[in-house]
Amino acid sequence: MSAIATHVTPAMRRQTRALHIDLPMVWIFSALLMTGLVMVASSSIVIADRELESPFYYLVRQCAYAGLGVMGLLLMLACPLRFWVHSGYVLLAFALLLLAAVLIPGLGHSVNGSVRWLRFGPLSLQASEPARLLLIMYLAGYMVRHPDSIRENFKGFMKPMVFMLLAAALLLLEPDFGAATVLLGTALGMLFLGGVRLRHFLFLFVIVGGAFAALALTSPYRLQRLTGFLDPWADAYASGYQLTQSLIAIGRGEWFGVGLGASVQKLYYLPEAHTDFVFAVLAEEFGLAGVVVVIALYMALLWRAFSIAQSAMHAEAFFGAWLARGIGIWFGLQAFINIGVNMGVLPTKGLTLPLISSGGSSLLVSCAAVGLLLRVAHEARPKRAPLPPRLRRRARRAA
Repeated sequence: MSAIATHVTPAMRRQTRALHIDLPMVWIFSALLMTGLVMVASSSIVIADRELESPFYYLVRQCAYAGLGVMGLLLMLACPLRFWVHSGYVLLAFALLLLAAVLIPGLGHSVNGSVRWLRFGPLSLQASEPARLLLIMYLAGYMVRHPDSIRENFKGFMKPMVFMLLAAALLLLEPDFGAATVLLGTALGMLFLGGVRLRHFLFLFVIVGGAFAALALTSPYRLQRLTGFLDPWADAYASGYQLTQSLIAIGRGEWFGVGLGASVQKLYYLPEAHTDFVFAVLAEEFGLAGVVVVIALYMALLWRAFSIAQSAMHAEAFFGAWLARGIGIWFGLQAFINIGVNMGVLPTKGLTLPLISSGGSSLLVSCAAVGLLLRVAHEARPKRAPLPPRLRRRARRAA
C-alpha cells in the first residue's frame, strides 16, 4: 500500500490541479473559427483589393483578432469563476458605462449613421459586444444570489430587468435595434429557465413587445426596415436591395454551391458581404450542404453549452450553470437572427454571425465567452477524476 501511495498520489494531485478541457466544445469552436477565416478571406478579397489595394487585408486583420481572441479564451479559462461571482455590480456598472460612453460626443465614433464604436488609437471597440457578456455575467450572479426572489415575487424578477431595459434603451439610442433584441431575449430566456412565474414573464414580455412595436411605428425608417423583408422585390433597388442580393446568392448555391471563391454576389452586388451577410456568400459557394453543416455546428454549440450547464448544476456550481445557459442562449439567438435575416424570414438587424463574420469586437468577445464555457466545464468536472490507464497499470503493479 505504501508503494501505491508513493507512486499514485503525486500523479493524482497533478491531475487534479490540471485544467480539464471540454474537447467537444474545443472542436466546435475550432470548426466555426476556421470556417470564419475561410469565409472572410473569400468574401472580402475583391472589396479589399479595390478599396485598400490589399486583397488579404480583412483576412490578416481577422487572423490577428482570432489570435488575440484565443489569448482571451485562455485567460478566461485560467480565471476562477469565483472572481466573477463577487464582481456582479462592478460588471454591471462597467457595461452601462461602456454603453453610455458611446453616446458622449467626442468619444463615440459614428459609422453608417450609428454611433456604436469607441476609438482607441487605430483600434475600435463596438461597446455592445463586451457589454452584453458583462450583463449576462451579472445576471447569472444575481440568479445565484436571489433564486427564490426571482421565482416568487415580481420585484425580484424586475430588479435585474430594470438594468437590462436601461442597457437596451442605451443601445436603441445608438441606434442598435438588433443588439437590444439579443440582450433582452437572452435575459428573458435565462429568467424563464430560472423559474419565473409565467404571469410575470408574460406581463413583461407584453410590455417590452409593445414598447418595441411603438418605437417601430413612430419611426418611418425603423418601420421600413422591419416590414421591407416581407416583399423585398417591391423595392429591389432601395430598401430591399440587401435582401434581394442575399436571396440571389443563396439561390445560386443550390445543393453543393458554385465552389469556394466563385461567388458572384460578393463582387460589389451584396453589401457587407464579409460581415452581416457572410452567410449568404457561404450558401452561394457551398450550397445547401454547407448551410446544413454551419447550422449543425451552431446547434452543437448550443447543445454543448447546455450540457456544460447541466453538469455544473449537478456539481452545484450554480453561477457557472447560469452563465453557460446565458452564453448558449446568446450564441443560439444571434446565429438564428443573422441566418434568418440572410434568408429573408426576419427583418434586417445588422448582427454578425458569431465566430464567422468579420469583426474584431465580436470575435474577441465570442472567444472570451467560449473561454468562460470551458472554465465552467472545468469547474463542473467530478471532484475525483478517474486515473488514466497508465497510472491504473502502475497502481496494479505496485499492489
